Amino acid sequence: MTAKSAAAAARATVYGYPRQGQGRELKKAIEGYWKGRVDADALRATAAELRRANWEQLAGAGIHEVPTGDFSYYDHVLDTSVMVGAVPDRHRDAVASDPLDGYFAMARGTQDVAPLEMTKWFDTNYHYLVPELGPDTVFTTDSAKQVAEFKEALALGLTARPVLVGPVTYLLLAKPAPGVAADFDPLTLLDRLLPVYAEVLADLRAAGAEWVQLDEPALVQDRTPAELNAVTRAYRDLGGLADRPKLLVASYFDRLGDALPVLAKAPVDGLALDFTGTAAANLDALAAVGGLPGKRLVAGVVNGRNIWADDLTRSLATLGTLLGLADRVDVAASCSLLHVPLDAAAESDIEPEILRWLAFARQKTAEIVTLAKGLGLGTDAIAAELAANRADLASRAGSALTRDPAVRARSAAVADADARRSEPYSERAAAQRAHLGLPLLPTTTIGSFPQTAELRTARADLRAGRIDSSGYEDRIRAEIGEVISFQEKTGLDVLVHGEPERNDMVQYFAEQLTGYLATRHGWVQSYGTRYVRPPILAGDISRPEPMTVRWTTYAQSLTDRPVKGMLTGPVTMLAWSFVRDDQPLGDTARQVALALRDEVNNLEAAGTSVIQVDEPALRETLPLRAADHPAYLAWATEAFRLSTGGVRPDTQIHTHMCYAEFGDIVRAIDDLDADVISLEAARSHMQVARELAEHGYPREAGPGVYDIHSPRVPSADEASALLRKGLEAIPAERLWVNPDCGLKTRGWPETRASLENLVAAARTVRTELAGS
Repeated sequence: MTAKSAAAAARATVYGYPRQGQGRELKKAIEGYWKGRVDADALRATAAELRRANWEQLAGAGIHEVPTGDFSYYDHVLDTSVMVGAVPDRHRDAVASDPLDGYFAMARGTQDVAPLEMTKWFDTNYHYLVPELGPDTVFTTDSAKQVAEFKEALALGLTARPVLVGPVTYLLLAKPAPGVAADFDPLTLLDRLLPVYAEVLADLRAAGAEWVQLDEPALVQDRTPAELNAVTRAYRDLGGLADRPKLLVASYFDRLGDALPVLAKAPVDGLALDFTGTAAANLDALAAVGGLPGKRLVAGVVNGRNIWADDLTRSLATLGTLLGLADRVDVAASCSLLHVPLDAAAESDIEPEILRWLAFARQKTAEIVTLAKGLGLGTDAIAAELAANRADLASRAGSALTRDPAVRARSAAVADADARRSEPYSERAAAQRAHLGLPLLPTTTIGSFPQTAELRTARADLRAGRIDSSGYEDRIRAEIGEVISFQEKTGLDVLVHGEPERNDMVQYFAEQLTGYLATRHGWVQSYGTRYVRPPILAGDISRPEPMTVRWTTYAQSLTDRPVKGMLTGPVTMLAWSFVRDDQPLGDTARQVALALRDEVNNLEAAGTSVIQVDEPALRETLPLRAADHPAYLAWATEAFRLSTGGVRPDTQIHTHMCYAEFGDIVRAIDDLDADVISLEAARSHMQVARELAEHGYPREAGPGVYDIHSPRVPSADEASALLRKGLEAIPAERLWVNPDCGLKTRGWPETRASLENLVAAARTVRTELAGS
């Protein structure tokens, strides 16, 4: 096929789409089902209607091939575990009794059975459920979901492409099941797994699928020769099946590197590659291997993870270069649109000029369709769209919102000493122990307490004018009083004010900093039914006035015990926002860090002796390629130290991280120079405590003993057992006792019971230590 005919054949597609609906209908239906207000048939009907609406919207916008199978009640990796029969033994009875309830039990746990471990999906804020595998795992095929959803799309008269997590990525994401040796490699199960994938492909082919997409994002990470050999074997076997659909192997989030020539040579029918950001290196790499003669290339040129309008002229240039490298070039976003909100047009509060800079899922769909049209028919066919796009990009580049000379001057004046505490940790620790007078194994929480319906109603009433600011503040004071009273009665040692005034740990601060924009409807799935509204970091950052001092000092006035000041760290403020792409991330992080430094100093001046600066996204934002780690960790750890480096030695700085693979960044955790770090550890059975010990981490740490992402209440004995495991790695004088994460999503009954058991566990183990 000539380049000209390849261009004429260009089609528009996407890999996935937001699941929740414009009004988060899926969240409401699922949570209604959990509470018994919605039955299973009604839940399934809501899900089917959302899928139909998504597909018809995509097709109506000009998407030629819609994805199926990307929809999920909770998580697409969990769906894959169901598809291949990898159900943990402890959940098999529940799944056999009721597949839907068993599915949710795997995701959330029950009072008697623990859920699957949860961690971040590569370098995003989406969480997946980690498959548990072992040498005795037996895979079985269950393609019902994948086939049914594909048939739903066909019944609507649409061209559809089922999307599956690829077999190599699935195994690379898995961990040894409980009781299995820690050095067990799930990839050794590949030959056992491939026949199941072959059956799923056969079932989809029988249902009428022409193409099936197999997502292999794990291949953009550094991979060993053995892992790349597994890729060769997997696609040799699947590509060699006699009667199969055409196979499109997709990667995204970064460059493929050594995996690209492996996939280019594989007997598959097409590749879907990311060409945005660092993944732009895929273009030269693809040319270096001779392209994809006789194969389809789906070119991800529109950034699927950020919300800025695409530079259509630049993307067309990339597409034009790709035309000579494949038999057919189609146009897509760089990854699933799951990672962006649904529709920017719903944001009536954002100024029209600024709204032109933004592209959510529906706007990105339009960009993809425009690019496919331009690739096929030439730039004259999209002249109006290109002119409007150039005007939008110029508007943003020239806006006063994006540049503040005072902020830039302050950032440029930062010296190395500004990012260092005045005393070494050993001297600070002694001063803090004398100042705070805490017991062995001090107890605390991560920060937030349950965000009740009453609190959400109070915020809605304030926005609607049903109460004034004075009435709202009375409700916040009352809630803080209850939270402080409960913590005192329960026996916690370091208290928090509970954060009742905060809608979100990033958005709350973003709304008080210059340079940020807030959305009303920009919901993005974080995990399960947990959705967040990432703010948009559009310009230079400063803090006009204190953000947390008032409520923290009020809480401290109610108790003699220390109350932690609670802030969100600079890296997390970037990671959980849609961050500007017109300057290096390190420059933006420094601006945020300086704004937070002002807040930390104000808290200390107001009498706050313990200040927590959360950085749960430090590991999440770690680049996927090891070669990119040093530069990232240098600016990320500097930003944290810049936030906290101005306090006295006897002020104790905490940080918090959760739901990530911490072993990869233990050295960076040390470089933060925080006095205390709290970490998620309950689902991973204290793995992080062992990792800290292996590194020789010298500071205090609180590996969590209460999994807050499950409704189950851990017993005091269970928490005690986890504490004893923690003590095997961390000395008692440096071990804290706390939950895995904040309690915002939990209800009060389970929170009360769990924290009472946590305190009881700490007292039990203290007694044991005293008697030993």
